[in-house]
Order: sequence, then C-alpha cells, then structure tokens
Amino acid sequence: MLRQRVVTALIMAGLFLAAVVFLPLVMLDVLFAAIVCLGAWEWSRLAGWRHWLARALYVLVLAAAMAGLYSYCRLGEGPSRVQVQPFLGLACLWWSFALLWIRGYPGSALLWRSVAVRSAMGLLILAPAWMAAAFLLSFPRGGLLMVILIVVVATADIGAYFTGKTWGRHKLAVRVSPAKTWEGFWGGMLACAVLAGLLWRLLPDQVAHIGLPSVLAVTLTTALGSVVGDLTVSMVKRESGVKDSGNLLPGHGGLLDRLDSICCAAPVFALGLLLAGW
Repeated sequence: MLRQRVVTALIMAGLFLAAVVFLPLVMLDVLFAAIVCLGAWEWSRLAGWRHWLARALYVLVLAAAMAGLYSYCRLGEGPSRVQVQPFLGLACLWWSFALLWIRGYPGSALLWRSVAVRSAMGLLILAPAWMAAAFLLSFPRGGLLMVILIVVVATADIGAYFTGKTWGRHKLAVRVSPAKTWEGFWGGMLACAVLAGLLWRLLPDQVAHIGLPSVLAVTLTTALGSVVGDLTVSMVKRESGVKDSGNLLPGHGGLLDRLDSICCAAPVFALGLLLAGW
C-alpha cells in the first residue's frame, strides 16, 4: 500500500509541476477549479446527498461561488490585497470553528450533522481554497508559491508519518483519526521549522525584508492548517460512516482525501504572506 501511495503521489506531483510550468494563469485557474469541482462531487456524498442530480446541483453551486469570487476579487486581473484579504480572513475564521468541532467530536456533531450544514461546510472548505490558490498564482513567481505551499503540506505530512510511526504513543484526536499522534504532530512541525529556515535563506532580494520569524510563523501556521484540514474531513467521513471520500486515486482513496490538508493550508498560507508583507 505504501508503494502504491508513493507512486500515485509522484505521478500527481509530476502533473502538478508540469501544469504550473507550462499552463498560462487562466488555464491554471480553470484546471484547479475543475479539480475542486471533483472534490465537491465527493463531498456531496459526505454531506448526505444521494441522488446524482442533487450531487450535480451541489457541484454547480460551488462552481457559481467560485465564479462569483473570481469576478468580485478580479482574480484574473492582478487582484488587490483589499479585495482578497477579507475573504481569506473569513476562511481562516471558519477553520478556527472547525478546530473547535474537532476537539468536541462526537458531541459537536449535533451542530453540523444535518445535510444543510454539511453542505455549507463543503462550500466553506472548497471555495476559499480555490480562491487562495488563484490569488497565489496571480503573484509574480506565483507558480513557485504554489509549489512551496505543497512542499510545506507534504513536509508536515511526511514528518508526521515517520515520526508517529517510530515514536507515536499519545493520540492526537482518537475519536476523529486514531492513527494520528502528538509525537507525529510535533515531528511534522519540527520538519517544517527546518524547511522554514531553508526557505528563508532562499528568499529573493525583492522580499528580503521578510525576516526568519515571519517565515517560521507562516510555515508553521500553514502546517497546522494542513492538520486541521485533514482532521476536519476525517471527522465528517467518520460521521458519514465511510473510510475514503472516493476511489479515484489508487492508494489514496478519493481526490478529497488528498485535497483536505491543502484546503485549509491554502488560505492560511495566502493570508500569512499578506500579513508578512509579501
């Protein structure tokens, strides 16, 4: 299973890098929107929609939300901080509530168990993540920023996996994801702290004013966000009685099983860059 996961991850990484390098900005935005819509199709099942027509309508609602964000924030025309930052802030606020629900699960399910609330959760998870990605891509070296985001998330995940597998004893959120441990969590954070030091040394001259504390803060909060995103989707899957969101990716489950960490990390990373003065 590990070998299959690694092969699938390498293929996805190669396709992602090829898209970032060769596709123009508009095509990248459309491609990421299509990927997010596939994630919405999977989420519609987790939300409790069963009929294919209801699930398709849910995807269309998400697509309309992304189109509205694209138009209002002028994501294709060099969006300004004033237009985008409030949405990123609201997205991070939503994830703060999600963290409280994780800590309170299963009791917290009384607040979000209904189909309507779970449907709204999916929109709040997916639409801001896509907006954050489109915003990052609009920066000079936007493709590189997206690569850094993915590297931070992957570093947190890999560091947590191997540290937890070796030393994990104390459960992080046993009712949500029994395999995760505090040792793994801190191992992932430590790996990301080392990554932050490397990233700081490689900062271009245009942003040399950003100090190591800022780089550490953005990297570690992004890594924390990836954990919250993972646990949030795991919580909803557990409540829905399913192990994976789908079966699209061999060894990984559904597409949403790979997007969950990025969905929280992306708005946190984008907002962190703005607050750090990027």
